[in-house]
Amino acid sequence: MPPSHTHSHHAHDHHHGHSHSHDHGTPPSRWSSRFALSVALNLGFVVVEAVYGVLANSSALLADAGHNLSDVLSLLLAWGASWLATRRPTARRTYGLRRSSILASLLNAAILFVAIGAIAIEALGRFHTPEAIATNEVMAVAAIGIFVNLGSAFLFQHHHGDLNVRGAFLHMLADAGVSLGVVIAAFLVQRTGALWIDPAASLAIVVVIAIGTWGLLRDSVSMALDAVPPGIDEAAVRRYLADLPGVAQVHDLHIWALSTTETALTAHLVRPAATLDDAFLDATANALKQQFAIHHVTLQIECGDTTHPCPLHQRSH
Repeated sequence: MPPSHTHSHHAHDHHHGHSHSHDHGTPPSRWSSRFALSVALNLGFVVVEAVYGVLANSSALLADAGHNLSDVLSLLLAWGASWLATRRPTARRTYGLRRSSILASLLNAAILFVAIGAIAIEALGRFHTPEAIATNEVMAVAAIGIFVNLGSAFLFQHHHGDLNVRGAFLHMLADAGVSLGVVIAAFLVQRTGALWIDPAASLAIVVVIAIGTWGLLRDSVSMALDAVPPGIDEAAVRRYLADLPGVAQVHDLHIWALSTTETALTAHLVRPAATLDDAFLDATANALKQQFAIHHVTLQIECGDTTHPCPLHQRSH
């Protein structure tokens, strides 16, 4: 039998269901309302925090305000990307606009690095010219920030594996911790009179954000370069495919992110005694979805005829 190219219709159907309904998770319309509420809460708090940061003369409070402003931009980007990911494919963009969520992650990382650079410069200047701060006001405003960020995190706690939404959840949770750090720093300044604690707290905030941002940047760049997404073991997927009934060889295996929520796979399977078998394709696609969270599966079945070798076999090694 001549080599045949087959596409798993089960995987294809699920792929469309996932892109339009986020699979078994919260529908995009509901995420939109949660993103809108979170943006409104955080933007309102940024204004309050920035005003009191200036009035209280606290670089730590201003640092947290700058960080929260970058969070608002991050939420807007994540919100926009989650909406773009629902757009239907076109003749020109055959995968739709799913990859916009990866571009949003890259842009988020760039924005955060700019924000922490500005915070660090301001904090270092305060070490040379320390200034008194209104500690009571700083503690009160930062305490409000703890509740605002915890409330925002609560909106995204059931993210159902959506990396874009999970990122928003973790970001808000970390921000609550940063606000707690500002409260503690202001309390220590009040008790000890050591003004250097305020800019030191700003630098600590910079370090915390930088660590998280580096991870975001690394994962975003990997996804943009079509690396195997985090959490998927390529060797385990290859073993699973090699152990399928009738499969003698697996080659040209590729696993990459269509978006921050969807993963695609293509592979050539050599099945010497194979016939066209939709049940095999359906079962394989379903197992890849259940075991490895791979949603869009395309399999090429070959007989292994040495007179017509697959040109991609050697290239994949």
